Amino acid sequence: PELELGLGLWLGNYNGCERQWLRWYDADGNWMATPEERAETERIAKELAMQRSALLAERLRAMGINPDEL
Repeated sequence: PELELGLGLWLGNYNGCERQWLRWYDADGNWMATPEERAETERIAKELAMQRSALLAERLRAMGINPDEL
C-alpha cells in the first residue's frame, strides 16, 4: 500500500505468448506498461505530433506564411 502498487492476474499477450500473467498495477487499478507498450505509446505520440506539425504548416502556407522561414 505504501508504494501504491499491486500485483494482479492479467490476461494478455506478452512476448508472443497469450495467457494469464502476473502484472503490476497502480493505485488507480491501471496496469503498469511493459517496455514494449511504452515504446509503442511513444511511437504513436511522435507520429501524432508530426501529423499536427504537418497540418499546421499546411494551414500556415494556405495563409501565405512560409513555416520554414519562422
